[in-house]
Amino acid sequence: MDAADAPELEILYEDNHCLAVVKPAGMPSTHYQGREETVDRRAKEYLKRKYGKPGNVFLGIVHRLDKPVSGVLLFARTSKAAARLAEQFREGTVEKVYWAVVEGDLQRQAGSLEDWLRKDTDAGRVEVVEPRTPGARQALLHYQVKARHQELTWVELRPQTGRTHQLRVQLAHHGHPIFGDAKYGSVRTFGSQVALHARTLTFMHPIRYEPITLTAEPPRPWRGRFAYLFREALK
Repeated sequence: MDAADAPELEILYEDNHCLAVVKPAGMPSTHYQGREETVDRRAKEYLKRKYGKPGNVFLGIVHRLDKPVSGVLLFARTSKAAARLAEQFREGTVEKVYWAVVEGDLQRQAGSLEDWLRKDTDAGRVEVVEPRTPGARQALLHYQVKARHQELTWVELRPQTGRTHQLRVQLAHHGHPIFGDAKYGSVRTFGSQVALHARTLTFMHPIRYEPITLTAEPPRPWRGRFAYLFREALK
């Protein structure tokens, strides 16, 4: 996604210490050396333009969402806020809720998944391995079904750990790949996105120490492709 195709950033929360936006699916969260348009670049441009800041704008990266995933993305606007927020993510005190549409009829209404994951850097994938495998890390995920329709299931996910590709890998391993996620076995296509959305994020404000919950609506393509699932949930 280049600058001409990128949508305007939707701001969810902003003060002197934090900035939260809705990450569009198909856009990387952060940049490295490439020139591809990224959310952090767009956020810096927004701050620079809004406040008329000369030179570089500080923006602390405290977590990321995979490129094909949409939803709440939080940044820090000061180094102190960045350190405190990053610590919350490391310690697992940030509450994350995702929505996903997965292939197949997930039979149990609610449950938990526990697996051990290892990142294959060369292949750019994560795999489920035996617990004692060198480099393996435990992954815990809790889920609740919201609706089912025609071999698709809309599920709410609450990860207890924050491993790379965790939700995508665990769901696929247990027979329910996320809709559109060809990397992990989906047979459906969904443009540049997968049907995984960071619905809410709850964290402690790094300065005021009060809980803040931010919520992002799913991308517009969900409303057409999965309208029947949403209707089932509202019956």
